[in-house]
Amino acid sequence: MECYIEETGNKAGPLMLFVHGGGVGGWMWNNQLDYFTGYHCVVPDLPEQGKSSETTSFTIRKSAELILDLVEEKAAGKKVIVVGFSLGAQIIVQMLSMRPDIIDYAMINSALVRSMPRLEAFIGPAVRMTHPLTKRRSFALAQCKTLAIPKELFETYFQESNKMTAETLIRILQENMMFSMPLGFKNAKTKILVTVGEKERGIMRKSAEDILTNSQNGQGIILAKAGHGAPLANPSLFNSILDKWLKEDSNS
Repeated sequence: MECYIEETGNKAGPLMLFVHGGGVGGWMWNNQLDYFTGYHCVVPDLPEQGKSSETTSFTIRKSAELILDLVEEKAAGKKVIVVGFSLGAQIIVQMLSMRPDIIDYAMINSALVRSMPRLEAFIGPAVRMTHPLTKRRSFALAQCKTLAIPKELFETYFQESNKMTAETLIRILQENMMFSMPLGFKNAKTKILVTVGEKERGIMRKSAEDILTNSQNGQGIILAKAGHGAPLANPSLFNSILDKWLKEDSNS
């Protein structure tokens, strides 16, 4: 694995792999790692992000390939559960389209699968204009509020965002906004839980519907009163939903 990974929990338990959102790092899953101690939890930092900032250029497909390799390395016959948020959820959608047989359970939270090509031309100029603001603590604090990042993680976020170049951010945003449903996704046998916040943009809710429509074994939940960033904004609710879903399935 080319990227930094963290491993916690019970290495004899089922493999639970978390994929973070864009512009943050694996640290966004700290509350989940504290909760799911009975699982073998693995958290990669995606290329050009977090502690993997010096690695290969980020793309959704390349990240999916890297994480699939990681799953094969760590699974060793275990049940495999993957959990992704936003950009990380898009990567999971890509993973399922490439290897429909390798993952047992997938929680896909806030994945955009409807591309926005009209915005592509504006991404570069907008980022280059605003990127100098990332050096300001006041701007970073406002971003933390938007992303639901708790105060105790501000310094981590601020230091990492300072390291991210404008070109990296442009690449991440382009990958995120141009992503669409891969053709192979419909072949996945994986049991899928799709979640989206009630207060998220309409395109996000429509994307959740698209994922469910193309799923052989999917279930959807709208998170009441939630916006974009549920794992960070309300980790207790997020954890309980994931935990209940997994336990209910294992008991059925």
